[in-house]
Amino acid sequence: MALDPPRTLTPSKVSAFTNCPLAFRFSQIERLPEPPSPHAVKGTLVHAALEGLFWHHAAGTRTVEAAEAELVRAWSAMQHDEEFAQLSLGPDEAAAFLADARQLVQNYFLLEDPDDSRTIGVELGVETVVDGMRLRGIIDRLDLEADGSLTVVDYKTGRAPAERYEHGSLGGVQTYALLCESLLGRAPTEVRLLYLRQPVAIASKASEQTIRGQRKRAVAVWSAIERACDAEDFRPNVGPLCDYCNFKESCPAFAA
Repeated sequence: MALDPPRTLTPSKVSAFTNCPLAFRFSQIERLPEPPSPHAVKGTLVHAALEGLFWHHAAGTRTVEAAEAELVRAWSAMQHDEEFAQLSLGPDEAAAFLADARQLVQNYFLLEDPDDSRTIGVELGVETVVDGMRLRGIIDRLDLEADGSLTVVDYKTGRAPAERYEHGSLGGVQTYALLCESLLGRAPTEVRLLYLRQPVAIASKASEQTIRGQRKRAVAVWSAIERACDAEDFRPNVGPLCDYCNFKESCPAFAA
């Protein structure tokens, strides 16, 4: 019996399937339980703080102190979050977790001055249908530039990729350019990744060519997912990431 594909495609699902089709099946098709990731939970916390900075503070008041106050607000709310609770952090671990999140928020100010940004949207949920495929995502920030152009900004709390992998890292945020074009009738002229750990910014122009290429890639990945579901054939992609996979014990590539 054929498997049912996921209802939508997102940048993270594209990455998950291309990294390892079998892990994608376990996570997105069979929905096997996974332990919460400390890195993902911390990313949620930092994103909430930066969202609050732009949502609650007008240009001219977006200071480091304001961002830290938003972090405290987000931290308080996170104490009731189920995924955070499952991390089971002790007092010292929780203090270190918060201190690292604070450092990431402070690093943001080394990348840009938020008072210079004319932000017209934060945490924007966008969804559209492309060639019969439902594509969705959340845009961290959408800015309107002085010349009337749009810029998509995406925050990253992990480490920036090596220079030879920079182009591949822009795939997800280029998908947001595609979504903007489909929904707003106009594409952003630039997409920007802000890696808060180093900190470093990676930017790329969004053109008709890059958006067309991203459309083709998304459709190709979706078609591959549908074929895999029809054939119930999701093969493991063995590599360095396997050591961090939650499904390694269930993978036939590592069967005893």
